[in-house]
Amino acid sequence: MGRRGGPRRGVGFLVYGLLAVPLSLSATGCGGPDGLAHPPPGRPDGSAHPPPGAAVSPGGTTPVPAPAPASTSPSAASDTDLCARIVAYWSRRALGDDTYGDYQSMGLSHGQYQILRDVVDAARITLRRQGAEAADELIDRQTRRACTERYRHGPPSEGPWT
Repeated sequence: MGRRGGPRRGVGFLVYGLLAVPLSLSATGCGGPDGLAHPPPGRPDGSAHPPPGAAVSPGGTTPVPAPAPASTSPSAASDTDLCARIVAYWSRRALGDDTYGDYQSMGLSHGQYQILRDVVDAARITLRRQGAEAADELIDRQTRRACTERYRHGPPSEGPWT
């Protein structure tokens, strides 16, 4: 709404522009090169009707291309995978003293935060003794193991709270 209760500037153009598009689309392509109306190209055998079973336009004569196959998106990650990824991410940030806030601001549950604390404690020792690469491998290994155990019976709301 505008300042005085009316529509905002530009809304009229948007409404009238949207109404004009279908009208202009329906007015084009009505005739062939000689100005006369011709049936749309049909089947290779010369008939103007689409092949049996083909999708047709709402007018019933123009073949409509088949829809492109739906792209296959990656399947949803399991609770264990999500837990391992987010806990490993924040464990690396915590190990580098690059975190802020509490576990909720990190998007972790209380149980995931407990895993993070245990992993970071072990990773700090490994970092001092064996270096960054070993600490990084430990984070991946321990978060995967702990998250697998945590979600072994499904999410905590559907199973035991571990």
